[in-house]
Amino acid sequence: MSEKQTFTVLAEHDYTWYPVEKGYSGRTLYVNLSDNTIESRPVTEQMKEIFVGGRGFGLWRLWNGVTENTRWDDPENEIVISSGPLGGTTTFPGSGKSLVVSISPLTDSVMDSNVGGYFGPLLKFAGWDAIEIQGKAAEDVIVYIDGNAGKVQILQAGEIGVDTHLVGQALTQTFAESEAERRDISVVSAGTGAEHTRMGCLNFSFYDVRRKTPRYKQAGRGGIGTVFRDKGLRALVVKRAGVRGDSNGPADRERVSRVGIKVHREMHDLDHLQCRMRQVGTMHLIEIMNDYDLLPTLNYQYGAHEDAHQIDSKVFFERFTQGIPDGCWYGCTMACSKGIDDYVLKTGPYKGEAVCVDGPEYETAAGCGSNLGIFDPEALIEFNFYCDTYGIDTISFGTGTAFVMECYEAGILDLEKTGGLELHFGNTDAAFELLHQMGRGEGFGAIAGQGILRMKAIFAERFGGDLGFMNDIGMESKGLEFSEYVTKESLAMQGGYGLTLKGPQHDEAWLIFMDQVNNQIPTFEDKAEALHYFPMWRTWFGLNGLCKVIWNDVEPESNALTSEPAKVPEHVENYVEFFAGVTGREDVCSGDDLVFMSERVYNFQRVFNLRLGRGRRADDQIPYRSMGPVTEKEYESRQERYDKQLAEILELDPTTMTTAAKVAALRAHREEQYVKLTDAVYKRRGWTADGVPTPEKLTELGIDFPDVLGVVNKFL
Repeated sequence: MSEKQTFTVLAEHDYTWYPVEKGYSGRTLYVNLSDNTIESRPVTEQMKEIFVGGRGFGLWRLWNGVTENTRWDDPENEIVISSGPLGGTTTFPGSGKSLVVSISPLTDSVMDSNVGGYFGPLLKFAGWDAIEIQGKAAEDVIVYIDGNAGKVQILQAGEIGVDTHLVGQALTQTFAESEAERRDISVVSAGTGAEHTRMGCLNFSFYDVRRKTPRYKQAGRGGIGTVFRDKGLRALVVKRAGVRGDSNGPADRERVSRVGIKVHREMHDLDHLQCRMRQVGTMHLIEIMNDYDLLPTLNYQYGAHEDAHQIDSKVFFERFTQGIPDGCWYGCTMACSKGIDDYVLKTGPYKGEAVCVDGPEYETAAGCGSNLGIFDPEALIEFNFYCDTYGIDTISFGTGTAFVMECYEAGILDLEKTGGLELHFGNTDAAFELLHQMGRGEGFGAIAGQGILRMKAIFAERFGGDLGFMNDIGMESKGLEFSEYVTKESLAMQGGYGLTLKGPQHDEAWLIFMDQVNNQIPTFEDKAEALHYFPMWRTWFGLNGLCKVIWNDVEPESNALTSEPAKVPEHVENYVEFFAGVTGREDVCSGDDLVFMSERVYNFQRVFNLRLGRGRRADDQIPYRSMGPVTEKEYESRQERYDKQLAEILELDPTTMTTAAKVAALRAHREEQYVKLTDAVYKRRGWTADGVPTPEKLTELGIDFPDVLGVVNKFL
């Protein structure tokens, strides 16, 4: 779209801009799309003290905006976006994150999603610590925040496209007065796929000055893009020029710069010797996961494949263009964003167009590649583009489609039931047609777009599928599809997926190497401690607008010699310095203080889930495939491993047993192990045996508000 657009103004709010002080602007922006209300709401000292920012602000605003009866598609459901006090810092890498919070269409509970791009930092520098959106528009609208003019507008969307690559380009061009000003604009959007599925993602733009086009990062998990489109939002747009090294108003700028320079140097000097994030991003994980039997293959049945080299980092390094580090926020020397220029689409409504494709990252390559039995890099690039522009989470799409393919091969589905789609593993054409149907909300794609939890019920009710078998192989928990790691041999990682707040997403705890490879946490108590510390530690990044990869994807050269290398203690000290330097809070003196901040918010979110009817022990269960082999074929693929475990751990003689008996014996043992792990984790977290935070724990954390206690007392 080459011409600037004009829009009808439905509502307008003028405000006075003030500079950010100690990481906060001091107010949040409230927009109600039902009646076009726009207002400023204060950020209180209690909010900063207890909820910190980012995900914490989102949870607090959402808690006060909904009731226990609110569901995802009710007008009172909210989408809250906030960066956090450290977000937007240009002198410390990885500081460009935003956190999005809403009630999820997949899980019917609280969902938070972490995303890069410019929106959160520019929103704060435009004068707002968060934006809180409620209500539903009668027709599609755009919310435009002009931080230079001090103006917020609700605009009729008009004729601009819906899919992200169309709306992002059009609005960036429309609201920029010049080419240079395009970098001062960020657009949040979701496409047609978000309208027609429950797994819609949000795309946050950042303007690439070398490519001269907007690029996108995804708030992928839990269907918040679906909420976005249900509310009639075509886009959110923020504009703010003049970002500088001190725009965050740090209490001690020199302190922040000093610690930032140290970390910048590590990114530059060490990354090429470690994870190569600056060269290939997260794609380096393909070969590592394959080598350690952790790469999901054919719906997590297996952990490796002989063709995995066809989609590994070497293949994509040759396709990623520009050839220099590429970041999604100013000043991030990790610069792990990757893109492919002038890719000519081969399928779908945009067939023949040359587009810029962001990624793919590991999760997309594993989920849409090996997990589907597809080892074609060109296909992965195309899956990546269409999922992004349609606004469909690549993880839920990949894991959900893998489930469909196994159901097809198991005879639960056939050509008649899928509307002619031959959805066996490795059928690239059928997988693309399924994706495009999801984008249109048509055919079997309309069913697949509901997610695995609802597909299981549909397949059982309509097609006579064996619900027990589908529960075993359907890789979802709480309604959220698993991200892309095989956890059969890591009990701790099973807990890292199941004993979570929002569902099986690796951003709470990634413990496979500590547990399975290095055997650093052998006992239940060790695992429980890890499943306390790491989810709380990782939560802290979401409170502050930070990217976790800076913490552990590049480590100090001496890290292996420390007493707790998995925690990267030098980096923990860096974050203490960073937080105190920005906020001026000298009461924060150690990593334990940072973890305590997170523990408050983490427990509050658990209570929030309880309020919505979720968040107890029954909700923390995981499918058996994440614990062990479901089928005899699966068992036999790793028979030597499993037979050895039966002999050494259970003192059974596998030579006298049928494969079916061996599968059953191993299953009973592994399910018992998960029960014991759950007990240990709940005890360490200060929760009841049913997974409910105790009043004593809430009092210890200072979140014993009457309405919070009122929720937990219902379950005691």
